[in-house]
Order: sequence, then C-alpha cells, then structure tokens
Amino acid sequence: MPAAVDTRRSILDAAQRTVAHKGWAAVGLNEVLGVAGVPKGSFYHWFGSKDAFGVAMLQSYFTGYLADMDDIFARTDRTVATRLVEYWRGWRETQSVNDCEGRCLAVKLGAEVADLSEPMRHALEEGTGAIIDRLAAMLDAGAVDGSLPAFADVRAVARSLYGLWVGASVLAKIHRDVTPMDDALAHTLQLLRLA
Repeated sequence: MPAAVDTRRSILDAAQRTVAHKGWAAVGLNEVLGVAGVPKGSFYHWFGSKDAFGVAMLQSYFTGYLADMDDIFARTDRTVATRLVEYWRGWRETQSVNDCEGRCLAVKLGAEVADLSEPMRHALEEGTGAIIDRLAAMLDAGAVDGSLPAFADVRAVARSLYGLWVGASVLAKIHRDVTPMDDALAHTLQLLRLA
C-alpha cells in the first residue's frame, strides 16, 4: 500500500478509535492526528473539512462492519437462523458497555451528529440502511431454508430488530450493564421463533 494511502488509513483508524470513546464533539482534529502520528498538513490533503472527514470516517467504519456481517452470513455450512444468532451474539460481545474499540460508531454518533451535520447524517442513514438490507435478505433466506418463519414484511422486521439492538446498546452504555443486550437477544430469539 502506498505511503499516502497509509496516511489516510492511519487518520481514519485513529479517528474511529478516538471518536468511539469520546464522541464527535469532544474530539479535536489535533487529537486524532496526534494518535495517528500524522502532521496537521496531511489532514487537509485528504479531507476538505471536518464534516468531509466525518463522512469518510463513517463510510470506512460501515465498510468494515458490513464486511464482517458478510463474512458471518456467507458461512453456508450453517442454517440462516444459526448465522443470524451468531451475528447478534457477536454484537452483544463486542458492542456492550465500556470499550467497543471503534465498533459502535452508529450507536455513539447517531443522535450526536444527526442534527449537526447533514452529510454525516446521510452517511449514517446509508450505512444503517445497508445493515437493515442484509438483515432483511437473511430473514428471507431463512424462510427459504426453513430455519426461520416467513414474515410478511421482512424489511419491517429487520428494521425493528436493528432498532432493538441499537437501543439496547445505548441502554447498556447508560447503565453500564449488559442486561439490555441480554434482553435484546432473548426478544430476538422469541421473535424469530428460536426460543
């Protein structure tokens, strides 16, 4: 990978880690560049503004997140229901309570930036929409392989499940307790008729 691309990647990776812990408003560009070990001039070479930087950070985050989802969902040696449960269990393990290591930017930034930056809100909308699309496709596939019930509106079920898990993630952070995540998993299994 060329050094210039490494620099951009270093900035985005540092931003994901830092912003996931502190939030968007609390993190200055100098802090991100310090964590990345990159001089300030490099930032403006890659990003025209803090908003453009935020959009790139979110797009990078969702690219990785969706690739992880695709890896789980592509495991055809398991039923669709098993793959979906694996996804939800992974969410519970990696996105609850204190330290989500840059994996929960949609949860962390959703409410914070939605009213502050239309470009970042749009990036969040696109990214979360892609997650919901994948969940809906899996629900359809589960009805075909017989591991899940057939739902009349898989998109509505996928939206509801995603909303349930985002809400559970927020409550787990507020209460510093994984019980909301456990409740979300139990409700998900009931809804999918797996419990």
